[in-house]
Amino acid sequence: MHRLLLLNFLLFISALGFSNTIVVKNIEELNKANANARPGDIVVLQDGDWKNVTIALNCKGTKEQPIVFRAQTAGKVIISGNSMLKLGGSFIVVEGLYFMNGYSGDDAVFEFRIDKNRLANSCRITNCVIDDFNNPKRMDENNWVLFYGKNNKLDHCSFVNKKNMGVLLAVILDDDRSRENFHYIDHNYFGLRIPLASNGGEIIRVGLSQHCQFNSNTQIADNYFESCDGEAEVISIKSGGNAVKENIFRECQGSVVLRHGDNNLVAGNIFIGNDKPGTGGVRVINKGQAVVSNVFYKCRGEGFRSPLAIMNGIPNSPAHRYVQVTKAQIISNTFYECAPMSLGEGSDAERTLPPDDVIFSNNSFYNTRDSIIYRAWDDIGGIRFAKNNVSKNVNQVLANGFVKTNVPRQKPVATSNRSGPQYPHIDMIPMMEKKVYTSSGAAWFSKKNNVGIATPLMVNCATAEEVIKQLERKEPVIIRLTGKEYILSKPFVITKPVEFTGSRQNTTYFTTGEMQAAIIIAGNGKLSLRNLNITGSGVKATSFISSDSSGPSDHYSLTISDCIISSFNRSNGSQNLFNAYKSMVADSIVVHNCQISNNRVDGFMLKDETDNRGYYNAEMVSFTNNEFSELKGVLLSVYRGGPDESTLGPKLTFTKNKLTNCTTMDSTDALIKLTGVQQTNISSNLFTKCNPSYGNNAAMTSAQIVTGRLIHYTDIVRANHIFHDNSIVSSGAVHLNQFVDDKGNTFDTNYKKYY
Repeated sequence: MHRLLLLNFLLFISALGFSNTIVVKNIEELNKANANARPGDIVVLQDGDWKNVTIALNCKGTKEQPIVFRAQTAGKVIISGNSMLKLGGSFIVVEGLYFMNGYSGDDAVFEFRIDKNRLANSCRITNCVIDDFNNPKRMDENNWVLFYGKNNKLDHCSFVNKKNMGVLLAVILDDDRSRENFHYIDHNYFGLRIPLASNGGEIIRVGLSQHCQFNSNTQIADNYFESCDGEAEVISIKSGGNAVKENIFRECQGSVVLRHGDNNLVAGNIFIGNDKPGTGGVRVINKGQAVVSNVFYKCRGEGFRSPLAIMNGIPNSPAHRYVQVTKAQIISNTFYECAPMSLGEGSDAERTLPPDDVIFSNNSFYNTRDSIIYRAWDDIGGIRFAKNNVSKNVNQVLANGFVKTNVPRQKPVATSNRSGPQYPHIDMIPMMEKKVYTSSGAAWFSKKNNVGIATPLMVNCATAEEVIKQLERKEPVIIRLTGKEYILSKPFVITKPVEFTGSRQNTTYFTTGEMQAAIIIAGNGKLSLRNLNITGSGVKATSFISSDSSGPSDHYSLTISDCIISSFNRSNGSQNLFNAYKSMVADSIVVHNCQISNNRVDGFMLKDETDNRGYYNAEMVSFTNNEFSELKGVLLSVYRGGPDESTLGPKLTFTKNKLTNCTTMDSTDALIKLTGVQQTNISSNLFTKCNPSYGNNAAMTSAQIVTGRLIHYTDIVRANHIFHDNSIVSSGAVHLNQFVDDKGNTFDTNYKKYY
């Protein structure tokens, strides 16, 4: 026995003797170290900027002695330019790398394979960061992390600011080498993802619709998701046997969606909405799903984004569509001051199968602000409600199995062996959130955006040349236009916060040759026009202002306030005041307290996203307290086409405006055209002589009268439109649909009010 122990000890010492620590300073040395690496070796990447590198590691360690590739100092090895990390070996650990100031093209930034023949198994990436590592163009799709192989792990990493198309992290199940994979995704931080204005903005997707009948067995646990607003799905599960456990979702405009696949578990998570619009929870589709012991705190999403949405299914549905919800368990969850959950969500002519054989028990609903706790869009007889507590002040007549009580905040009792341990509930949120927050992400990377906005320079510019010099500087700038005329040989290009200001008492003339626009807002551009009196009689540019036509991934914004804008004319070549080009997204377009008059051009055009795939190009559009007069053209056109239901926008506010003598060039056109806009509020406006109907009403039948068109709503998917308290005087008719809440509007004409 003693000899055997001695022999084992000597073998262990011998194995340690073959281990090396190798310092490498460039990609050539790293490739050599990878080729020669043995179990237990440590390869140290020297601090510095590693630019335009493909790190491809295919060495093979062991469980006891993995091969480690780590930064000399975590966070000080910068991977930039066109770069990526690929693992195709086994028992490899990579740690401490910082991907920034670059992009990876068509490839993923992290990929657990080198090529289709070399997949990673039992490999780990830890303590790394990907920050704003986006392809330059928004529509150039890629992923940041792709999982292949089996038993791979991603932990304590931070991912922030993905802006281009594509799921951030995807688990791929192409063949048996990557199925039943038991990957582990834990203790990561997923930070800001601004609305993508299209499908494909998920943070995590496990599987694809064509692989949905396979099990993945991926574990997603103890991660922190913050402001992940890319689309309706924060996590999209499209396979079976997965678990989403004990994560924090803070102010995310989306949900954990059990989209395809069976027998998935969502347990012990905390969804902190904090009353942010669109904040969701869990959406349930398919068979055998379990939603157990989760907390939903002030989640205010509706419809697909409801705190809990149980979908209707399609008869004889193929696996990749909407399989009926059956044998689900919704047990021991707490809903605190949440918007109503949605039962039979998506019920329509196709989705006709309501949930069946669903256990819904021991859930608590504490609510002092809503009159109902659920909406039922179809028959809910297939849901077995039992022992659910509800606040007494909720007025809704509830199904049997709900009890109105004064103690809805009590910890629920676990009633299923799938519920696992008893998770802390509402009073424990601060402690649980702090625990997950502090343990998630790369230890050396701050979760807070510490980049302050520099104080803008304030300068006077009398000529276009002086303006261009200021725009070429890096600092934000406030430019006071002190000249009378600005003659542009090329556009003003906005790539930073820029404000143009002046005096409404002094007219400012813009003169251009033929060009895309007098002012082009590029990625990261934030343009404000304030207190200006602009005359466009000398503008031959297609647009006065436009977005960047190249479609960059960085967003932009436009604000026009307290301005006078007049005398743009299509006879000079000018076509519109503002045009949003395809494939670029505005966070906001705001027009406030302006006088826009005597323009023979179209107004604000956001109509180029015509692929009918749910894309749009402005998240929020707002017109308030403006006066529009003598416009000859379409005032506003916003387009979001197709049946996609994954995005929340755009959102339009059009309130307290006065419109007089505004008519379109084509009598069949509407002055305001809204196609697929998800949320609108058109209220308290005065329309006078705008696109009026014409014909002698006394001598002609109503069929002979040409109906002018004031506003036209077109919707394919569910939308929410408010059309309230508008005064319509000698103006055209409004095209309504089933999604328009029409209330308090007045008309002074015998012509058609609606068409």
